[in-house]
Amino acid sequence: MVDLTQHMHKGVTGVKSSAILNFTHYCGQYPDIVKFTVGEPDFNTPDHIKTAAIKGIVDNHSHYAPSNGTPGLREAAAAFLERRYGQHYEPSEIIATNGATEAIYTVMSAILNPGDVMAMPTPLFPLYIADASLEGAEVVQIDTSATDFKLTPAALQKVVDEYGDRLRVLVMNYPTNPTGVMYSQEELDALADVVRDRPTFVLCDEIYSELNYDQAHASMEKSLHDQVILLNGVSKSWAMTGYRIGIMAAPQAITDQLAKVHQFITTTEPWPMQDAAEEAFRNGDADAREMKAAFKERRDYLYQQLTEIGFKVIKPQGAFYIWAQIPAGLDQDDAKFVYALADQAHVGVCAGSWFAKGGHSWLRFSYATALDEIKEGVKRIRKFVEENRNDAN
Repeated sequence: MVDLTQHMHKGVTGVKSSAILNFTHYCGQYPDIVKFTVGEPDFNTPDHIKTAAIKGIVDNHSHYAPSNGTPGLREAAAAFLERRYGQHYEPSEIIATNGATEAIYTVMSAILNPGDVMAMPTPLFPLYIADASLEGAEVVQIDTSATDFKLTPAALQKVVDEYGDRLRVLVMNYPTNPTGVMYSQEELDALADVVRDRPTFVLCDEIYSELNYDQAHASMEKSLHDQVILLNGVSKSWAMTGYRIGIMAAPQAITDQLAKVHQFITTTEPWPMQDAAEEAFRNGDADAREMKAAFKERRDYLYQQLTEIGFKVIKPQGAFYIWAQIPAGLDQDDAKFVYALADQAHVGVCAGSWFAKGGHSWLRFSYATALDEIKEGVKRIRKFVEENRNDAN
């Protein structure tokens, strides 16, 4: 019998399945497990947004929507970006996508050729690596663990010097998953200067833009509009992960090319879900602020508790993740640590090494879960650390 898997696309056979999703599945064997794993808000979608989706169904929005998105959604998204961040895009420069996930794949497919380079500061969510690898691109991971988990102009310049015009895509995600780090506008301006007027696209993934706690949201789009492809969406800020609506914005000539790939990947997004996203962008500013206040309370509690237990914690400036280093006196193998924590304490946490270079001995805690659950999880973690530290000694 012929093993047909040996004749599949080399990019597919070379990509590993998601360690995060595999571990989440593993944790499912423990019914009482406290999950700090998946970045999914525990809130319900606000009622006025649900009503908009229901109205879309009642109004028979059951046919194909325009491939790039309904006019109402694209207009609402453009107004949202302008109102909230001073980012100016015409509605025609915006594409509605199947979440930010599809947008990332569309960008990589539309831009990268085999041998091109995609660079990204790490630790970072690993999806970008898989998508670039599928296109036969070379992935350059820029370890930021020695620079407070921020990309510096010097580190970026080193990549430019080494790879030159092969550097086709630079990924910037902020607030950053998994560290919660945010950049100032001055920092982003300095990074933009390194790649300005080069044949390099900058993919700015700003899906957590509404969840900045300690400063106004800054964006590389303001520094380098003509080279930026901007991603945003409704999943994180309005608890709409299941609605699967993201937005992708770029100068018109770039959007026109991205639209070719987008239409073949997904054709269009469900019309009632676009109606809901339109309502979120038009009338949901207060919803996002309320959720952010709750996330900030959880952040402060978890940061304090993990610090007391002995973790070295990077206090997040945005998103809903805490990045913490395994306490001294314990096995620093983060993958072994999270499986032991799941088995012994029934607590699910992501291993830092799953987020590429710079993540070894670190852990990612998602606090997109109820405060009572967080408190129970902390109690179990404290007990686990105390018992295993004593065993190690």
